[in-house]
Amino acid sequence: MDRAQLADFLRRRREVLQPEDVGLRRGARRRTAGLRREEVAALCDMSVDYYSRLEQRRGPQPSEQMLAAMARGLRLSLDERDHLFRLAGHTAPVRALRGDHVSPGVMRVLDRLADTPAQVMTELGETLAQTPAARALFGDETRYEGFLRSVGYRWFMDPSARSVYPDEDHPTHARAFTADIRAAYAKHGRASRAGAMVEALLAQSPEFAALWEAHEVRGAHPREKRVQHPEVGVMELQCQFLVDPEQGQTLLVLTATPGTESHERLQLLAVIGTQAIATGR
Repeated sequence: MDRAQLADFLRRRREVLQPEDVGLRRGARRRTAGLRREEVAALCDMSVDYYSRLEQRRGPQPSEQMLAAMARGLRLSLDERDHLFRLAGHTAPVRALRGDHVSPGVMRVLDRLADTPAQVMTELGETLAQTPAARALFGDETRYEGFLRSVGYRWFMDPSARSVYPDEDHPTHARAFTADIRAAYAKHGRASRAGAMVEALLAQSPEFAALWEAHEVRGAHPREKRVQHPEVGVMELQCQFLVDPEQGQTLLVLTATPGTESHERLQLLAVIGTQAIATGR
């Protein structure tokens, strides 16, 4: 690990980034060149003390997970991400389609949707980044590890994952998640991560096994769905998808028709999400 070069690289990348680049407002009294350390720490989901120590050449060796978070938070390109990993004493991740790195362009779009539920997901339904409103609606879906990172896997293995949808809609979502996993399995084969997930689900979930045996093939998810939240109730939302073909990722954006009760509830949810961040929840 090259602490001096790592610190220099982090500092210079922080100074290059502007508030507008990450969806922040530029205050009238801002004197910092680029972003403040506390702003970068928040973007990377880490403590200010931890990030500051890295810039001061006295931090511990970051884990690969922390480096991936910093690469997203600092809006690094793939080349810059690889450089960051090497400076920290890790082998750069294998460049492959469907990787976990979110491109700076997609992150810039996400930054401008802070008050709208939106999140970046892989083909297996693994959430890589969320807006505050998406976290208020779905919870922090980036915290999971292993197969639990996939919303489809959680649907069949964790009953609490279903609480976001009304009970009567559960059969439809179960078929849709099964079809999503089948599409990834067909595309990448038995030896892939999708193949390992299918094997695990077949062994542990009779419901999934029955749906898998039906061999139902579906297209895209419905453009409209009902989502429920314990504080604002049920909302009828429209789903929009922006696909990044280079990374095999999808930006999911949820909106409601203006003037409807669902739109009012979605606006209230955005306020709840902002308050949760302000109070540290």
